[in-house]
Amino acid sequence: MALRMWASSTANALRLSSATRPHFSPLSRCFSSVLDGLKYANSHEWVKHEGSVATIGITDHAQDHLGEVVFVDLPETGGSVTKATGFGAVESVKATSDVNSPISGEIVEVNSKLSETPGLINSSPYEDGWMIKVKPSNPSELDSLMGAKEYTKFCEEEDAAH
Repeated sequence: MALRMWASSTANALRLSSATRPHFSPLSRCFSSVLDGLKYANSHEWVKHEGSVATIGITDHAQDHLGEVVFVDLPETGGSVTKATGFGAVESVKATSDVNSPISGEIVEVNSKLSETPGLINSSPYEDGWMIKVKPSNPSELDSLMGAKEYTKFCEEEDAAH
């Protein structure tokens, strides 16, 4: 809502007609990107489930609040993760935050690029900045995660409370 009001007042100040004003969809109200087709945890991790593998990372909203990521601590391939339990940490210029797994399973791949280029989490949180790939042990856990619209609303409410 605040973004819409700001955009409207800015458009008025710039004398833009209503025909040229951008339309703000529910997914573009906050400054962070939220992608359709992913599942989201209330601890700000995302999951992309494709076939027998689920890719996990932190959301654009989370990296935006963290600021510049300078170090990433990740587990080893072959280990396991448990839903709602930490598997690593992200250190930024502002803070260090634990990263929780939104689902349980076996770690089949770790993004080794993050050890040398942790800023990929900032520049590409949903693509190059993924953290781990997991073979889910209980795929039904995905059903308890939020979709894009629900996560956007969650972020808006969380930000409004702060």
